[in-house]
Amino acid sequence: MDLGRGIFLILSLFAGHMVVGKPLIVAHRGASFDAPENTLPAFELAWEKGADAIEGDFLLTKDNQIVCIHDKTTKRLSEQNLVVAESTLEQLKKLDVGSWKNRKYKETQIPTLSEVFATVPDGKNIFIEVKCGSEIIPYLVKEIQESDLKMDQVRLICFNQEVIKALKERMPNYKAYWLTGFKYKHGSWEPSLEEVLGTLQACKADGLDSHHTIPPEFSKAVLGAGFEWHAWTINDVETAKRLAKRDIYSITTDRPKLIGSGLDK
Repeated sequence: MDLGRGIFLILSLFAGHMVVGKPLIVAHRGASFDAPENTLPAFELAWEKGADAIEGDFLLTKDNQIVCIHDKTTKRLSEQNLVVAESTLEQLKKLDVGSWKNRKYKETQIPTLSEVFATVPDGKNIFIEVKCGSEIIPYLVKEIQESDLKMDQVRLICFNQEVIKALKERMPNYKAYWLTGFKYKHGSWEPSLEEVLGTLQACKADGLDSHHTIPPEFSKAVLGAGFEWHAWTINDVETAKRLAKRDIYSITTDRPKLIGSGLDK
């Protein structure tokens, strides 16, 4: 490690930062504990359960439409196995992606990004997770700019740092966060703190959206370096309370009402 990087890491660990108060409650793929993930019923239920924001996964179809689905195929959610990138919106709209969760959601369709946007109330937010490469960016930028949502209602997230970098180049005033998990191997964490801070700087991210297993010293350093820190996916109140004490900006959960009310107690 060079001297400059070492000094930066030390300062990051101990620098002060603004206390953010109660974190935003972000409904993971909507209220996905109760309703089929990434569907309009799940997002509408999330708002009913008091979520501050929703999080959805988005892919590009063969005919350049942006749809809300986590996997690259429809196998897990429907009786047909279609590859999203090789299918048209018309083909995908014919699928039932609700029955697997509960028969009352039979014939629930895969929504488009614009349909998801339409559910977002004034004062609430959406976290858009890009699940593909940079090919989606021109279409995503257009959809966002044509929507009725204000700039501060939209957050962009992705595991691919190059996508985050490209998004910040195209939409510098929109907040974008790099997603990462953590693994403890051979006595050290992967990625390392140096790698985390270096990646955030390199892709010009506004913050880190990490798995909740992130070490406390890592989240402290991220905040100290001036980045936001968000975490996923937390479905028990005790873990949420522990994270809230570490000045986290948002908590992503499948159970927004449980976590939100738990933090109020």
